[in-house]
Amino acid sequence: MKKLILSFAFMAIMSMISFAQMIDEQNVTVTMDLQPVLQLQMTTPDEVNFIFDDIQSYFGGKTKYAATVLRVSSSVSWDLYAVATSTAGVGAAGYVIWDQQVRYAGGGGANAVDELPVSLLELHQHAPNAYTDLATHPVAADYSPAFISVQDHFDIVGPVVSGLNNVWYSALNTPYTPPLINHKYIQGTAGTGPDQGAPGGSWLIDDPAPGTFSDYYFTIDYRIVPGLPAVFPFATDPDGLVSEDLRMIGGQAYAEPGVYTMNVKYILLEDQ
Repeated sequence: MKKLILSFAFMAIMSMISFAQMIDEQNVTVTMDLQPVLQLQMTTPDEVNFIFDDIQSYFGGKTKYAATVLRVSSSVSWDLYAVATSTAGVGAAGYVIWDQQVRYAGGGGANAVDELPVSLLELHQHAPNAYTDLATHPVAADYSPAFISVQDHFDIVGPVVSGLNNVWYSALNTPYTPPLINHKYIQGTAGTGPDQGAPGGSWLIDDPAPGTFSDYYFTIDYRIVPGLPAVFPFATDPDGLVSEDLRMIGGQAYAEPGVYTMNVKYILLEDQ
């Protein structure tokens, strides 16, 4: 009986050894680097030219429709704004002015001035700003309101200020300082609240409902109304509160005839 027991125990141990599984292992670390990607595509002429060569164009102004098309793709929340800049920078009156490239002979007379505010340029965006600070600024400041007609503008009782579509500019002519919450954004606004920046996405995949606009695709119209004489009655400061009509700086002042240029930058930035 003793031999039988020993034999059984030996067979059990051998059975356990024969079924044991040998394991060796090595590890590899997989790293994923999600870089923020913002892409702004712009379709526009190299120059948007306004030529005022008759009385009607001076008084009624000119509009360039859909002169710029903006397409946005982003992997993060984002804001988009337009800002006017120039090489001349801030003029004597305290606003950013156009660069005068050509001064026509004669200069226009004693009351003619060459410091023209960049805010005389008006923009109109198709696809309104859908993101803003609902608690403190429920109506998004953007360029979606229709241009005020010349006649309606002059029918306004009180200060002649439009304050709707004038291009935004930085008081220090610094284009990469974003507008404040009450200033104009094409999409989004200052701050990092849940409704203050557009979510990541792309015009390539956004499928807006019928009758609505994409949050990632914009067309921009431009308008300039010189007035007669050319005092630019629609020019308004970035807050939309103070007229920058040339008569504000010199009584009977008006624009000196010549060729003027300025730059409009479209800035797409991560919402923060």
